[in-house]
This record gives sequence, structure tokens and C-alpha cells, in this order.
Amino acid sequence: MSRIAGIDFGAVRIGIAISDPEGIIASPVENYTRRGPDQDAQRFRRLVDEERIALFVVGLPLHLDGRESGKSIEARQFGRWLTESTGVPVEFFDERFTSREAEQYLLDAELTKKRRKKRIDMLAAQIMLSAYLESRDKGQQQPRSLDD
Repeated sequence: MSRIAGIDFGAVRIGIAISDPEGIIASPVENYTRRGPDQDAQRFRRLVDEERIALFVVGLPLHLDGRESGKSIEARQFGRWLTESTGVPVEFFDERFTSREAEQYLLDAELTKKRRKKRIDMLAAQIMLSAYLESRDKGQQQPRSLDD
């Protein structure tokens, strides 16, 4: 069975979470520190092979009113690159508030700033992927494809 990977895109770090094979539960995997296009492609191809990834869901940073931001353009470019590099399709999903929610969870857990920084991106990816999985089951928000 295949899995879905949630991606919290960043210019320096990328948070990664994956679903269980049934697509019900999302779990954080890692904060990947970017190393350049070739090494990044190698890492994501390895992730696809090791975890049997059939779909990437990349968080789309939107403004509060739902309009796309400059970061949205970067996330879309990354999504295109990810599909080209791995051959795995990409959908986009609204990630508003996921980093803030992740930060609050980590603050509530009373983690130090250093420990929060190590976990925040993958936790944001987990929160976004969980919301994607839930909305897909309930038919709430329609995921956005590369062409949207």
C-alpha cells in the first residue's frame, strides 16, 4: 500500500510528514535541511522508494483572505520541481495557521526554543497533512493540483 507525504516547504528547511498506508493518520518524519537541487532530489526519491509515496501534498501559504502570497509561488515552483524529480504527483493544500498551531503545541509542551526549532517544520507538515486527510474524507476542501 502506498502513502501520502505532507510537505511544509521552506527555503532552508522542509518539514516532512507521512500518512499510514490507509491514509488516516499523519506522522512527522523529519525536518530536512536543503542541500541543493541534486541532493534534495536524491533525498525525495529515496523517501518515495522507502515509504512508497504515491502523492505529495505541499502546503500552500495563503493570505488570511485566501489570496495566494509570494511564498505560494515558491511552493508551487517547488511542487513542480518535486514532481519532475520524483515522478510523483503533487497536490497543494491550504496551510494557513499550521506553523502557528505547531508553535503553540511546542510552547504548551514547554520545549526550549532550540528544541522547538528542531520540530516545528515537521509538526506543521503533520498538522497540514492531517487536515488534508480529514478534508478528503469529508469532502470539505478540494485539494489544488499543480495547474490551479
